[in-house]
Amino acid sequence: MPENPAGGETEHPEDNPKKAVPDAREVQKRKKLFIAIGAVIVIIAAVLGAYLLLSVPTAMKGDTVAIYYNESFENGTLYLSAMNATYPPLIFTLGNSSVISGVQDAVIGMSPGEIKTVNIPDAYGAYDPGLVQTVNRTGPVAQAIFGNMTLKPGLYTVRYRTTNTVSTMTILNVTNTTLTLDTNNPLAGYNLTFTIELANLTKANAPAATS
Repeated sequence: MPENPAGGETEHPEDNPKKAVPDAREVQKRKKLFIAIGAVIVIIAAVLGAYLLLSVPTAMKGDTVAIYYNESFENGTLYLSAMNATYPPLIFTLGNSSVISGVQDAVIGMSPGEIKTVNIPDAYGAYDPGLVQTVNRTGPVAQAIFGNMTLKPGLYTVRYRTTNTVSTMTILNVTNTTLTLDTNNPLAGYNLTFTIELANLTKANAPAATS
């Protein structure tokens, strides 16, 4: 056996089994084992994720929800703040309510305690110029709504005397003989940002789930 420059013997791989090159079949077995372990981990994670997702109740059409919310204009100006316990939550049934559709759509899929911020274009509908009319100050329309009240331009909540229903309208102009009325929602035509907290969720035919 030849000597190496240091005076020792030159070692060959076959002389030391520990340093032998791994068998190709053994390497392939190890690769398959690692792949199998990885696949099992992925499956376990998927099953666990699905279980957690299904175990958390989410709002769907037909459910009754209670929400706190803020409304603000696109420039950030706050219009209405009802995000704390000082105010009672707004309670309604999804898909069967007069609450604006954009808010209902935003609540669908939320879980109790979740907070979501959404921008809703024309949240209260588009502005309709056809809902602006000028009426005779002493005519039947004005008398049915206002009677002999002293009026000036501004927003009014009124009760129709003939039907006993309540509505909101804006008086745009007052003269000695006429009133110009706007029955659009005061927020019609505005894009609004809503911050919504789902405070309570009652699934259809199920007990309440709270945060």
